Amino acid sequence: MAKQYDVAVIGAGAAGMMCAAVAAQRGKRVVLLDHATRLAEKIRISGGGRCNFTNVGAGPANFLSQNPNFCRSALSRYTAQDFLALVRKHRIAYHEKHKGQLFCDDSSEQIIRMLRAECEQGEVSWRMPCKIGSIEKSDTGFHITAEGGDIACDSVVIATGGLSIPKIGATDLGYRIAKQFDLQIVEPRPGLVPLTFDGPSWEAFAPLAGIALEVEVSTGGGKGKGKKSGGHFREDLLFTHRGLSGPAILQISSYWEPGTPIVLDLLPEMDVAEELISSKTTVKKQLGNVLSQWLPARLAEGLLVANGFAPDARLADIADAKLRKLGDAINRWAIVPTGSEGYKKAEVTLGGVDTRELSQQTMMANKVPGLYFIGETVDVTGWLGGYNFQWAWASGYVAGSSV
Repeated sequence: MAKQYDVAVIGAGAAGMMCAAVAAQRGKRVVLLDHATRLAEKIRISGGGRCNFTNVGAGPANFLSQNPNFCRSALSRYTAQDFLALVRKHRIAYHEKHKGQLFCDDSSEQIIRMLRAECEQGEVSWRMPCKIGSIEKSDTGFHITAEGGDIACDSVVIATGGLSIPKIGATDLGYRIAKQFDLQIVEPRPGLVPLTFDGPSWEAFAPLAGIALEVEVSTGGGKGKGKKSGGHFREDLLFTHRGLSGPAILQISSYWEPGTPIVLDLLPEMDVAEELISSKTTVKKQLGNVLSQWLPARLAEGLLVANGFAPDARLADIADAKLRKLGDAINRWAIVPTGSEGYKKAEVTLGGVDTRELSQQTMMANKVPGLYFIGETVDVTGWLGGYNFQWAWASGYVAGSSV
């Protein structure tokens, strides 16, 4: 005989635990299932182990989706301030960092313990580790075959996350379940991920690994129906052995379309061409030495070599037109990535269950009553900086309030 519950939540991560806790505290009989042996590993490793658990400025503009308005309802019903109230209730000390990002003072384990305690308050049943065999729908609800015995329930919530960081257990289970019930999927791909470069155009920059600086980065986004508009960020850039990383690149990677350039302004406070031209009469220096006043010396030399300039050339001897070309190469450096570091280094998965298949008020599938999708499984992806956790809390809350 299958054990009877009101709600089965598949996936005990951020969204799943939030949903289970909210539903159980409403009096629902909830079972939470997860295939992992350790609870909420993605929370544990986030923010360098201190969990960047939300962002005070989180709003619809900080999220990507083929339907940008879909997230509006959930984010307005469960805000960063609502989650902060929960954090304070559990006496977790926190601090605000760069651009509204909130972190635990101590450890991400505190957020995991908080969510676990909220689930215990509602007497959630746990099955972990537990492999799911199949999910079938009938007139009376759902039947789940699973390790530890079959489950019968009125509602199923899919909170299995995306494909990013497979080494901690990411799978495509959520997408397979969506396809089983004929729901459309927006093609998943890595998001918030370092970008890679190779070929002759990158040779001068390959030795620059370890150099970091604040830049502005932008991309035009895609063209045509359903494509993302361009992104624009001012953040830190890091040169790596294989390409570019750092917050600036992670942010723009979610907007980047393969085959198109990203545009970097390496000195956003300065019009480099004008500065070089106006310095010609007053500065009797080599070009490399002048640039090294504004940029890391190794980067200055790499840029000069890549653009056909001798670092030891005298600034006064170079034509204005050539200095304008160099200024463009620094203030508007357009380069085409050859790829990304993939899911192994991606912080999130772009795409997922098409939001047109779901109710934005409840997260339930429009054509499968009782089946819900939340968190990263859905085609809603936040910026770097606590936004994806806020989507997990918000989507989990609205589903937990509705099941």
